[in-house]
Amino acid sequence: QLQLEESGGTLVQYGGSLRLSCAASKGTLAKRAIVWFRQAPGKERERVSCISGADDSTYYADSMKGRNTISRDNAKNTVYLQMNRLKPEDTGVYYCAADASCHLYAGGSYRPRTAQEYTYWGQGTQVTVSS
Repeated sequence: QLQLEESGGTLVQYGGSLRLSCAASKGTLAKRAIVWFRQAPGKERERVSCISGADDSTYYADSMKGRNTISRDNAKNTVYLQMNRLKPEDTGVYYCAADASCHLYAGGSYRPRTAQEYTYWGQGTQVTVSS
């Protein structure tokens, strides 16, 4: 079993920075893939970034490349999402989730796991970027 808890969400101004944390209050994050999704009002959850459990490879949504960094600290049992140069369109509830891998092999190729394919979820943390 794994219990995840996000923190760090707040109101921030356009162009500002924020670091979100995903901590495990039960179980370990080591060797698990940890993903960050965000959900804006009225929209589906969108994958933001993922860190592999196998080798800590990192993956980012195109809208986040160059602005975000995902990392893990196994000693603290925590995964972080550093977000820079924030924009109003980054506003939403940010969730972390965990499973065996960031990608699944299907139909002869790898694809990112969808939100429905992650087993463990946190409760989310609100990020609001003012313009």
